[in-house]
Amino acid sequence: MKRTFGLLALVAAAVVVPSVASAQHAYVGVKACTMCHKSEKQGQQLAIWEKSKHAGAFTTLTSDKANEIAKSKGLTKPAAESPECLECHTIKGGPDGADPKQGVQCESCHGAGADYKAMAVMKVRDNAVKGGMVVFADKAAIEASCKTCHNEKSPTAKPFNFEERWKEIAHKKPAA
Repeated sequence: MKRTFGLLALVAAAVVVPSVASAQHAYVGVKACTMCHKSEKQGQQLAIWEKSKHAGAFTTLTSDKANEIAKSKGLTKPAAESPECLECHTIKGGPDGADPKQGVQCESCHGAGADYKAMAVMKVRDNAVKGGMVVFADKAAIEASCKTCHNEKSPTAKPFNFEERWKEIAHKKPAA
């Protein structure tokens, strides 16, 4: 009996693990988001991003100063090609259909959008979350996400005041 139960548990795990592993979503890039998130009704989210330092995060890696910093840290590639730099200056997790030159964009925080970008999916929040959209429970969760990059690991780290920085990029939830 124990052996049968153990075998069933093993088979169940074999079925579940591949389905979880295949749940990776693809990135589509900021343009896929802008179709809907540029209006007043949607909270002017595109305009807020375009004015932010996040939009130019990749571009900062192309400067001589960034290359000097990379070299001083022992990196063998230019900053714009170094995984250690790209980790925080482009889309987290690596872009599929998105251009890394877009910097830190919508999908950097909200997850790869291929499976939730459709309006029919986005209209039902639970369906968007099932499609990979990351929704933060509260400001503490947002702050924790920000601190995955805004921390002492950065060679140019400055004290990170979440409340001040949040005012620069906060975007309200879309109107119902």
